[in-house]
Amino acid sequence: MTAPGGAAVVLLDTVAALPGALTRRAWQLLADRSVFAGAADHPQLAALAAEGIGVTVVAGDAASRVAALAGAGPAVWLTAPDDGDDAAFAAALAAAGLPCERVAGVPEVPGLALLDAVAVMDRLRSPGGCPWDADQTHASLARYLLEEAYEAHELLAAGDVGDELAGELGDVLLQVLFHARLAAERPDGWDVDDVAAGLVAKMVRRHPHVFAGAEAGSPDDLMASWDALKQAEGRQSVTEGVAMGQPALALAAKLQSRAARALVPPEFLGPELLSDGVAQAAAGASVGELLWAVVRLAREAGVDPEAELAAVARRFREALVAAEAAGAAAVGWRDAWPADGARPAVRRPW
Repeated sequence: MTAPGGAAVVLLDTVAALPGALTRRAWQLLADRSVFAGAADHPQLAALAAEGIGVTVVAGDAASRVAALAGAGPAVWLTAPDDGDDAAFAAALAAAGLPCERVAGVPEVPGLALLDAVAVMDRLRSPGGCPWDADQTHASLARYLLEEAYEAHELLAAGDVGDELAGELGDVLLQVLFHARLAAERPDGWDVDDVAAGLVAKMVRRHPHVFAGAEAGSPDDLMASWDALKQAEGRQSVTEGVAMGQPALALAAKLQSRAARALVPPEFLGPELLSDGVAQAAAGASVGELLWAVVRLAREAGVDPEAELAAVARRFREALVAAEAAGAAAVGWRDAWPADGARPAVRRPW
């Protein structure tokens, strides 16, 4: 029962968010064959009806679908995320003497699957969708964003960049789609297109060496260029954009890195706390071992090392912002410390 020039059944993949946006081959297949779908709310049905193409809806399990296709002659099955196991469906068709082939109904360009992800998220939050998803809020989802990011980070730290990482990044993407869908439900909210458009604008704006013909220079030149661009965007402090709620050790590293990039004098970071005696005692120890020893000291002193370091990081940020403001009052704080080594006085953060 194989149709001339093709399999008996074509499994046609489309994109829910692009009804009717099909390739020429897809339209030809739809015009030449009987067309079937598994649900009356398949997103392509209205677009096909507008072109005079009828679709037979076959509810039920895979066996019911195979039975309907068996007597239809050359056919097209409009695939959908809720069709179930694709491999099992294909095997059932083959067992019934109906060889099938899968055809992409839209141009194969990177990112199309993201549209399907948005459509699935919309269905989950819409009436008749998932009760759990419908019950969520920005606040209830907040912890999942951190959890999923940590799971992906754990794989990266282990050097595992295989399929499992793709799955974990998908979980992170789900959180982005979920929050965007929640925001879109507010009258004054934003949606996933606003998220993407903002990201595109930022990437283009911060890469003039790629999109505007500017010279790229060295990686250090690019870092300086990005700092200047961020300042032009209205940032008053290098600490802006640093998540103060992140783990204290990561926060301390980020703040020190930002300060060093901004040419803050080394003494501002407090290196004098490392006395000669401490330095000698630490000779030969790794950074990890030194941190381990500090945690032990904190435990024996009865203090929480995470809370202590976070408090110092907050005080450091306040002092750095104050130092920036003092320099900016006259010449712009990045220019406040000239190349001849002269430095303005700044108070220590501790």
